[in-house]
Amino acid sequence: MNLPQNFIPAMVMTLFAGLTTAIGGAIAFMVKKDNLKALSVGLGFSAGVMIFLSFTDILPEAGEMLSVNYPNAYKWMVFSGFIAGIVIAILIDYFLPDHVDPDELADPEAPCNHHHKIKRAGLLTAIAICVHNFPEGMATFLTTTQNLTLGISVGLAIAIHNIPEGIAVALPIYHVTGKKRYAMLYAALSGITEPIGALIGMVLFSLFLPQVLVGILLAAVAGIMIYLSFDTLLPLSREYGNWHLSMIGIVTGILFIWSGLILLGSM
Repeated sequence: MNLPQNFIPAMVMTLFAGLTTAIGGAIAFMVKKDNLKALSVGLGFSAGVMIFLSFTDILPEAGEMLSVNYPNAYKWMVFSGFIAGIVIAILIDYFLPDHVDPDELADPEAPCNHHHKIKRAGLLTAIAICVHNFPEGMATFLTTTQNLTLGISVGLAIAIHNIPEGIAVALPIYHVTGKKRYAMLYAALSGITEPIGALIGMVLFSLFLPQVLVGILLAAVAGIMIYLSFDTLLPLSREYGNWHLSMIGIVTGILFIWSGLILLGSM
């Protein structure tokens, strides 16, 4: 099996994006209510980056790849791939909803009536995040192999949104065990499925999928990212702060990634 182009940077970027859940685990031990405002801006920033990249880079690139072999049908193929990505994200959410409770984050010392329920909540959250991170790992890896600049941008956006996921895993585990190292371990492990998803995606792509379908997969990646932005990132950004903070994050994310792509393109 031949390795795809940009294999090493793609794996490094995917691993980095996945392990930022450990950063969230560390933040969980020192987060205060006022600090959630910064988290609100960060989530809006991540959503802005994902939305901008999906519509201005990923979907056009998918169209360019497919137009070579399907000049008359490539627009519908991109459209179908985009819808497929949204459906995949919806199905994952339906069977394993991923929810971060802002009230728990704002008051980590809040009393709980049932000790085992907290532990179960932490473990189920970790499992849910593992499942959610699997397609994100494939998305980061796939985009990086096709376009290094685009892949780094996607990886950074996913890394930012993985931080609150790490918080959601670490807090319940820490409350139950009282040991930071266990909470950090679970938070880190919840993100390890991203590089695993990248490797499995590479194998499936190399063995079963013709090169021409990369365009459809890229369109599906855009669908997943758009769904993630509007269904998870923006609502959480609003819950942790307010719409003004969310908008600051969104606009900042768009301007940051836009200017970055211009600068990288001119080098």
